[in-house]
Amino acid sequence: MKWISVLFLLPFLAPIIAIPVLPQAPGEAKPSFEVASIKPNTSGQMAMSIMNQPGGRFVANGLTFRFLMTHAYRVRDFQIIGGPGWTTSDRWNIEARAEEGAVPARDPNAPDPIALRLQSLLEDRFQLKFHRETRELPAYELTIAKGGPKVKLSEDQTPFRPPEKGDPPAPQAIRPGGPMPRGTMRMGRGELEGNGLAFTSFIQMLSQQLGRPVIDKTGLSGLYDIKLQWTPEMGQRTTPFGPLPAGVEPPPASDPSGPSIFTAVQEQLGLKLESTKGLVEVLVIDSVEKPTEN
Repeated sequence: MKWISVLFLLPFLAPIIAIPVLPQAPGEAKPSFEVASIKPNTSGQMAMSIMNQPGGRFVANGLTFRFLMTHAYRVRDFQIIGGPGWTTSDRWNIEARAEEGAVPARDPNAPDPIALRLQSLLEDRFQLKFHRETRELPAYELTIAKGGPKVKLSEDQTPFRPPEKGDPPAPQAIRPGGPMPRGTMRMGRGELEGNGLAFTSFIQMLSQQLGRPVIDKTGLSGLYDIKLQWTPEMGQRTTPFGPLPAGVEPPPASDPSGPSIFTAVQEQLGLKLESTKGLVEVLVIDSVEKPTEN
């Protein structure tokens, strides 16, 4: 099976990926979906998508268990330790819905109600058990390069408002060269583009792409229009969703003579990545099981 570069809309992931899921108050039950369907993805296609929708709906297609963990617990792939091989190879389709009226408008200062429900689903249906540890891991420090930053501040700096009931449906995919709705990003192999993207969200996706924590020392904040293009290293198996599933081979670079991601970040964005080490919280999987089909 060959890997296909997929570009798609992440209307909720872009604004909230950098927000940690805060711990529940002692004795407070974690919310769960009212109904949820989990099925193996047997399409043979590598298309992947994830979306929170108005009315407390969650839809994911073609995603591995490990990526679902990153979305539920607001961590990156390299922060998940252990687990059987199928957690990175098998892919799943999920459709779930919260009780009517149970999910309020998104409050960026409160735990994400959909992420908390996805945690419950993984812990119940996949029988996920894990513990947290703090480990010293290789990291990168991001600073302003000589000459100053080149990233472009968006003209509209008003906070992104997630869709609500009655809003027109968002497009399910964005094609290369097509219009980019505000507050969205698209990623493919060797490219990243965002429109009205929170800088913290860019840091998170850069960290996922590099497979290491990125410590932001730039002092930049706000919403940015970002476009970054680079040539992935030969045989690199990192994608916006973490490592490629077993048996899936990365395609050759379209321009082998293009810049590395480190050179591209410096030349195109006016930022600089340098190796360092840092303390990182990780989730260590103790046990997990494949769910029974609905």
